[in-house]
Amino acid sequence: QVQLVESGGGLVQAGGSLRLSCAASGRTFGSYVMGWFRQAPGKEREFVASISRTGGTTYYKDSVKGRFTMSRDNAKNTVYLQMNSLKPEDTAVYFCAARASSSIFGRRDDYPTWGQGTQVTVSS
Repeated sequence: QVQLVESGGGLVQAGGSLRLSCAASGRTFGSYVMGWFRQAPGKEREFVASISRTGGTTYYKDSVKGRFTMSRDNAKNTVYLQMNSLKPEDTAVYFCAARASSSIFGRRDDYPTWGQGTQVTVSS
């Protein structure tokens, strides 16, 4: 089973950009569908994006389409979330997650492995 460590969060003004990274341990990284989720204060953890095992297919929450791009580098055991045109409502703790599946369509409970999260704060 992989272990996940996120990085890249921080404070940014509205309209700015951040790139999150999620580094995974283990030699079977390429067999996992990866997802990004976020949790704002007082709210449930929600899906943001997911990517197939090869990186060829991605899926996004409607509100981030056109602004966020998820990618992966299996040689580096890392997934990324490039976030552009950030809005205050994007403020949350962002988590990466892994599931041993061929489908990129999974709910939060379908992901058994999670990182510790990284804080993203967007000021207005």
